[in-house]
Amino acid sequence: MNLEFIDALEQLEKEKGVSKDILIDTIEAALVSAYKRNFGSCQNVRTEIDRENGEVKVYSQKRVVENDDVYDDFLEIAIDEAREINKNYELEDMVEFEVTPKNFGRIAAQTAKQVVVQRIREAERDVIYSEFINRETEIVTGIVARVSKGIVYISLGKIEGVLNQTEQIPGETYEVGQRIKSYILEVKKTTKGPQILLSRSHPGLIKRLFELEVPEIYDGVVQIKSISREAGSRTKMAVHSIDENVDSIGACVGAKGSRVKNIVDELKEEKIDIIKYSENPAEFISSALSPSKVISVDLVEEEKSAKVIVPDYQLSLAIGKEGQNARLAAKLTNWKIDIKSESQANN
Repeated sequence: MNLEFIDALEQLEKEKGVSKDILIDTIEAALVSAYKRNFGSCQNVRTEIDRENGEVKVYSQKRVVENDDVYDDFLEIAIDEAREINKNYELEDMVEFEVTPKNFGRIAAQTAKQVVVQRIREAERDVIYSEFINRETEIVTGIVARVSKGIVYISLGKIEGVLNQTEQIPGETYEVGQRIKSYILEVKKTTKGPQILLSRSHPGLIKRLFELEVPEIYDGVVQIKSISREAGSRTKMAVHSIDENVDSIGACVGAKGSRVKNIVDELKEEKIDIIKYSENPAEFISSALSPSKVISVDLVEEEKSAKVIVPDYQLSLAIGKEGQNARLAAKLTNWKIDIKSESQANN
């Protein structure tokens, strides 16, 4: 512990943003434990590091008690003895004696190194946490680093993100070295550092992918009003243009379907229905049931439910395989939808 050590702390403060004073305070606390571990734990001691030259001193602290009340020489000192040192001492005051061991420099240096390494690690973790906490709900590109027990670990540079099984696209396989886009679901602070939880199944991934591909969405001219998704199978997305000269669906699809194709490719051929949003619930529900044609929509406002009539030959299309089309339309519009064929309605 010397002037070079203080210089090194100042350099760390500049490079890593770790406060020199906080480091020294932490080292002083660690040195108390080191002293007690090596020279007796029954004492009250404090350590002090000179901020200018790095010199370390250890002080034993004794409480001033009545002359006949000294039961532990390590912790207490009689008032008469204390006043021989300084006549101003009173009962319950603390008297300090320097007890720095001759070989304490080596122990101090080793302890300081451990503290500094730990604080640097914590500072780097804090930097990573600060970077990613501001990116929650954003999209991130990483490389599959490893797959273990169904969990995919994705390298994001200085840290790995975690793609749990529940957040993976059903049926999708992941190969080491594969470049992949994911949605930052949550950033947690843990004792082992920040944990970045990723998702490939969240509807937010669709939104962010379209923002990347469609300048009109990124600029706010075309708005994504709602998304319903069954990852790996089908997504419905309702869009609206605030500029009557911009076709919201056309902007999302792109020339010859190029924009939506890039997203479908990223999602391994997941089907995406892009629907025009309407403030009119009947129109919106009718569009949401695409690709099925709709004859009529009868709204029950107080129940927020809709009775939909479709042509007989379109009933299975409107409902979809295992009810998927109707289910996604209901999620998209936030209305309960009851679908009947024309002949069923007339009976």
